[in-house]
Amino acid sequence: MFLALTLASAAIASWWLSGVVRRYALDRALIDQPSARGSHELPTPRGGGLAFVVVLLTALLPLMALGAVAVPLGMALLGGGGLVAAAGWLDDHGHVPARWRLLAQGLAVFWALAWMGPLGPIPIAGWVLQPGLLLQALAFLALVWMVNVFNFMDGIDAIASLEVISVAAVGALLLIATSAGDSNAMPPVLPLLLAAAVLGFLPWNWPPARLFMGDVGSGFLGFTIGLFTLQASHQAPQLSWSWLILSAVFWVDATLTLLRRLSRGERVWQAHRSHAYQRAAQRLGVHRPVSVAVLAINLFWLAPWATLVAFQVLDGSIGLILAVLPLLLVV
Repeated sequence: MFLALTLASAAIASWWLSGVVRRYALDRALIDQPSARGSHELPTPRGGGLAFVVVLLTALLPLMALGAVAVPLGMALLGGGGLVAAAGWLDDHGHVPARWRLLAQGLAVFWALAWMGPLGPIPIAGWVLQPGLLLQALAFLALVWMVNVFNFMDGIDAIASLEVISVAAVGALLLIATSAGDSNAMPPVLPLLLAAAVLGFLPWNWPPARLFMGDVGSGFLGFTIGLFTLQASHQAPQLSWSWLILSAVFWVDATLTLLRRLSRGERVWQAHRSHAYQRAAQRLGVHRPVSVAVLAINLFWLAPWATLVAFQVLDGSIGLILAVLPLLLVV
């Protein structure tokens, strides 16, 4: 009952704060205007993600004080997530050069990994990647990339919100079902709180959106989902594979689109509409079916594969390949 009330309070607080941020954005003219490189047709205020950022980071303080969240994990999310969100909030107010945003992201990831300590071991098709500099370097690059993945993929109404709600909720259930591990294991309450906070924002972001989450929200969500993916290894190594599978729609589309644009010599830092989800929305002429399709893929295709991996029915790398292959063909 206490958990249900906590999650309901997080959703309500996020919904109310989203309205406050919307009024602030309108007063400050923080408006995304329609353009040839965008996917929306109406001027829409941005920065609404500040609402769920504030809710989740504020909830961290009493959770750490009560011992419900380990201090290293709490500090990693509080400092790292806060820095990513702050950089995004500044960018929502006015353009911040990409190099400075990337620097802030790198510092945030360095802070988070320093608090989390050594990661791993990670099993890969019968071979084990042991804790060490190589694994830490890969984790650094992966977490920076996840921040940008969500920035790239937050291009149509509700898609990033539905992605995070589904990934975080299923991930929390897998954490509960496989509960074991050391004192650094991630408590399910964190992804559940994230899902609840974003659920409170969703009515504002539902097509046609009255409020965009902006870089403050999308970057924070990418950082947080990436952090949860890495932290899951402290509980059970195969869970990191499960989280990676759950978020596959986003990182597959973003990664393949980036590689395709690089091969064409395009300026990858410029806004565009060449992601698979954007092309689907252009063909249909509406956003809602594409965003709901992402939710359906997460729940009915990726979640079963993630569950098989979590319970070690399949090796993580094998499960990832089987889950991702159809997505590669679609993209």
